[in-house]
Amino acid sequence: MPARAIATVILLCTVALSGFACGGGGEEEAAPAKGELAFVSDRDGNYDIYVMNGDGSNQTRLTNNPAWDEDPSWSPDGSKIAFTSRRDGNSEIYVMDADGSNQTRLINNPAPDWGPFWSPDGSRIAFISGRDGNWEVYVMDANGSNQTNLTNNPARDTAPSWSPDGSRIAFQSFRDGNREVYVVEADGSNLTRLTNNPACDWGPPSWSPDGSRIAFYSIRDGDKEIYVMDADGSNQTNLTNNPTGDWLPSWSPAGSKIAFVSTRDANFEICVIDADGSNQTRLTSNPAGDEEPSWSPDGSMIAFQSDRDGNLEIYVMDSDGSNLTRLTNNPADDWDASWSP
Repeated sequence: MPARAIATVILLCTVALSGFACGGGGEEEAAPAKGELAFVSDRDGNYDIYVMNGDGSNQTRLTNNPAWDEDPSWSPDGSKIAFTSRRDGNSEIYVMDADGSNQTRLINNPAPDWGPFWSPDGSRIAFISGRDGNWEVYVMDANGSNQTNLTNNPARDTAPSWSPDGSRIAFQSFRDGNREVYVVEADGSNLTRLTNNPACDWGPPSWSPDGSRIAFYSIRDGDKEIYVMDADGSNQTNLTNNPTGDWLPSWSPAGSKIAFVSTRDANFEICVIDADGSNQTRLTSNPAGDEEPSWSPDGSMIAFQSDRDGNLEIYVMDSDGSNLTRLTNNPADDWDASWSP
């Protein structure tokens, strides 16, 4: 589902801008971004997966099916893309080569399976399944074998996120009556609750590149705020501390900054903050919605989606907000961009 549709359920708050700069420094590594971007588009009448170069050239349709294909997820070596498809009557996980060839169904189950997320070494894929009557976090080998329920609880468990070393998976769960962040070993052992608050703590949890910390967002202070904690759940700290909504944190590749979405200017904007909470900087400034920031692998650029031109399109900018460029230009929606490794 396009983020614009999801966004309609989020409460917008309008307050004066306070303590928030409109420019700032970029990520440490400033080399030009390389690689491709995968994205979803309905330009051909239904959701399909496309790729393009980082400058927007060579936009290529990879899937071509009358059913929906979405949720593209690059393998760590960039050779494959896992995705969710409804081509067999319900959501299932597929994989294909990065050029769109060899599209293969990994799961064959009458219940929905969705949201693939590769392990750092590319040997396994985490995903969400409803096959046990509620949403659970599963893992499987990259060829679809050894499908295993890691969470196994009557409440909903969603939003899995692999630790950088592949040993653990953080996720969000409703098992305690509200959203909390948990972590489990990749074999399903040692399930641990990391947050414990009567307000909701949301995922998907975002691991720092060195695996020492996890960013998440919480409404424990009355509105959505970006928090970080140590990987064991200690030292939970509010980084953004603003009376409007801040959510969906994403670490920069070097771990020095966190990109996020904020409504402090009464519409969705892309912002960054230093990992210690300093230098909160708004990167975009437009009355339309700017969402879903995705760092380039070298940290020099951020791709995002915006409806500033009347429909969702994919843009890119330098990590300090400069050189904003529209990559797609189509009367249909283009969204969910992610960089190849």
